[in-house]
Amino acid sequence: MPAIIKQFFFKSHEMTLSDPRFISLNQWLNHYFSYDVTPVLISGDASFRRYFRITTADASFIAADSPPALVPIAPFIALSKAYSAVGLTVPKVIAADEKQGFMLLSDLGDIQLLSVLTPENVSDYYRSALALLPQIAAVVESTCPETGLIQSLPLYDEVLVRRELHIFTEWLLGTHLQLSLNEVEVQLLNQSFDILVDNALSQPKVGMHRDFHSRNLMLQGKTLSVIDFQDAVIGPVTYDAVSLLRDCYISWPQTLVADLMAQHYQQTLAQGFIPVDTPFSQYQRWFDLMGLQRHIKAVGIFARLHYRDNKPAYMADIPLTLTYIVDTAMAYPELAPLAQWLQARVLPAFDVVHSKVETDQ
Repeated sequence: MPAIIKQFFFKSHEMTLSDPRFISLNQWLNHYFSYDVTPVLISGDASFRRYFRITTADASFIAADSPPALVPIAPFIALSKAYSAVGLTVPKVIAADEKQGFMLLSDLGDIQLLSVLTPENVSDYYRSALALLPQIAAVVESTCPETGLIQSLPLYDEVLVRRELHIFTEWLLGTHLQLSLNEVEVQLLNQSFDILVDNALSQPKVGMHRDFHSRNLMLQGKTLSVIDFQDAVIGPVTYDAVSLLRDCYISWPQTLVADLMAQHYQQTLAQGFIPVDTPFSQYQRWFDLMGLQRHIKAVGIFARLHYRDNKPAYMADIPLTLTYIVDTAMAYPELAPLAQWLQARVLPAFDVVHSKVETDQ
């Protein structure tokens, strides 16, 4: 593991004034406010960023610590301006130090959409969330804060899609489950991945948040705010919708998902994001297989977060995500062999490892 990654591993309760980045952040904030402030750690996320709240006499702010060698802040700054320009509510960048990787942001509060969802209100909230996607889809470029030049967002291309799929092979199958695959299994995975890559590349392309789900939508009164958008790309039209409707962190009845999926289909037609002669069956295939690709990537990332980044909490989200994968793959004849293999080989191995971990604890 690279030393620079090891340097930023931490547990929130272990952070002390001996933390060099915390000291530097505190000094930067005190200089900005012209008086001493007390940043209070509120979270880390699934990268190497940390977030702190600063409360003053008349306002509160969020300070972000984003190690520049690992997570540069320029994309966040650029996308914050671009998203705000199309009418999305996002954190405002009040001050930034790109060299050190520090930002002072407006405070959007503590209420993640996930925390308030119930069977009674989920439809309304998700309809409101889906209504944000045309604005996100419209953002396909941003202005570089360093040069002032307008640049296109990165393309969610074949190289990137395949790289994400192989996170599953490396981190879940290899590192976590210690599975040694034979030639037949490798061929099965490669064929399945080819289908998913073709599906992603065949879809119309729009601006894509890339992590649009209930933990990245904040609720202020009745307003949904969007966070964690710095990895935005130009990619498949169904990606953000399936990220929301088949969320790795919570599951809803298929009848509800189907109803909301139909809303997004009509929405994309109305906005001209897909051709007017696109049948719903085509859209649904795009949607289902896009979700399958995302979930395969996600379970790999959850394992990587545990083993590489010392963030074990995400392991609890693997069972639901594996269920999504099996159920979706089983519905498509060309991917049913993948579902059957997962049921016969991967799920039992996961149960064995999970049981062993629980015993050891």
